[in-house]
Amino acid sequence: MDYDSKPNRNLQTLVAEDDRPREKAKKLGFGALTKAELIAVFIGIGSPGENVVDLCNRILRDNDDKLNNVARLSYRQLMNTYHGIGEVKALEILAAMELARRYHSEKFDEKPQIRSSVDAYECLKSALDSLSHEEVHVLLLDRSKRVIRRERISSGGTAMTVADVKMIMKPAVEHLADGIILAHNHPGGSRRPSKMDDELTANVRAACKTMGIDLVDHIIVCQGNGYYSYNDESRL
Repeated sequence: MDYDSKPNRNLQTLVAEDDRPREKAKKLGFGALTKAELIAVFIGIGSPGENVVDLCNRILRDNDDKLNNVARLSYRQLMNTYHGIGEVKALEILAAMELARRYHSEKFDEKPQIRSSVDAYECLKSALDSLSHEEVHVLLLDRSKRVIRRERISSGGTAMTVADVKMIMKPAVEHLADGIILAHNHPGGSRRPSKMDDELTANVRAACKTMGIDLVDHIIVCQGNGYYSYNDESRL
């Protein structure tokens, strides 16, 4: 038997294991796949000595098993940290994360009703929880507290962003909102509002009162650590 005719068992094993997530999805549906297996479908194959599912499990372990943390990585971080992840694979992973965020944002077409801070958080977390910088958003509500739309007001650095009260109120006036929910994120995960957060809340509350608009809540999305609600804490 010449060299070319010998089976490469390591390669056969690698290919067989790399193919499993896709075969599993075809047989059982994507709901049966683990997070690592779902990422593996995008990546396709692993590298010598590490099949694709093991590689994806390692990426998740390094990021506390949270997709939000993976989404916060840049494509260069993925490339430089994980052997077997090149530019194309890194971009495919991050594109999948962004697609998931946009899928979630389409739920606004259904005009979800805000009955509690939990409802508000569910409307905001996909947009704010995975960010590595601060952003200020506002949910515009109708009289029944159904979400009309979400607006991004400002985007800043890792510690703070500047929010102009006039810019917060502008979309509320333009869309004839009956109420708003102010929101921003803490990339570091802190659940403690800052002095600037308190001042912004007071200024927006005063502006809303003047214009006859209800400030329903100010939600702080704390990266990986839930959220803080001014309304729940009786601070509005």
